[in-house]
Amino acid sequence: MKTKIKPVVAVALLLLNLGLAQADAGSCMARSGPTVPPLVELYTSEGCNSCPPADRWLSGLKARRPDAIAAAFHVDYWDRLGWKDRFASPAYTERQQQTQAWSGARFAYTPQIIVNGRDWHGGSELPAPSPAGVALVLQRHDGDKVSVDLRPLSGSPAKVQLWWAAVEDGHQSQVKAGENQGSLLRHDDVVRDYARLPAGGPEQSWQVKLAPAEAGHARRLVVVAVDPSNGRVLQAVELGC
Repeated sequence: MKTKIKPVVAVALLLLNLGLAQADAGSCMARSGPTVPPLVELYTSEGCNSCPPADRWLSGLKARRPDAIAAAFHVDYWDRLGWKDRFASPAYTERQQQTQAWSGARFAYTPQIIVNGRDWHGGSELPAPSPAGVALVLQRHDGDKVSVDLRPLSGSPAKVQLWWAAVEDGHQSQVKAGENQGSLLRHDDVVRDYARLPAGGPEQSWQVKLAPAEAGHARRLVVVAVDPSNGRVLQAVELGC
């Protein structure tokens, strides 16, 4: 079942020459490469009976595409139908609505997969890495603080916007009501915190403070730079240390 809503508007430890983020030995740091990896956003809900196959697809994604960066946003508009998804947030629903301005989707639905800012229906391979528009460097300080440095590359737009998400793997829920009643659902790349940073020039620096991870789970930070005029992904990088 798909639900329509009205529009309102790894850690990467792979080779730099593949265009992936590179973790620096001896420090908790990740640098983006010369190309943009596939960025996969899944909009899902534990209350949606067509979502578990998409959740499983996302869990196996990095085995198929080690260069991919994934984030599963659990939307909250299914919560009123019998089961409250503990990972859901109205902020994630708002983000899904905002992506319609450039994703090509006619409406928001679950499960929805967006790849590099565009609505994706499967049936083909994820896109090959494309040239990066900006460079990103992430570095952890003092345990819960991560500095984010953005620098322009050739062809950078005049304005760049960043968003970040803290994600966790290995979650599961025993669903006791709603369309998935009786199911044990497993989730990876679950977004536990998220924010958009103000759009600015192509050379900027910020500091992100991460909340503690849930017990038994490691928390990773995904940072994405986009062109705010059209949603084009300029770079994405993941920090898992």
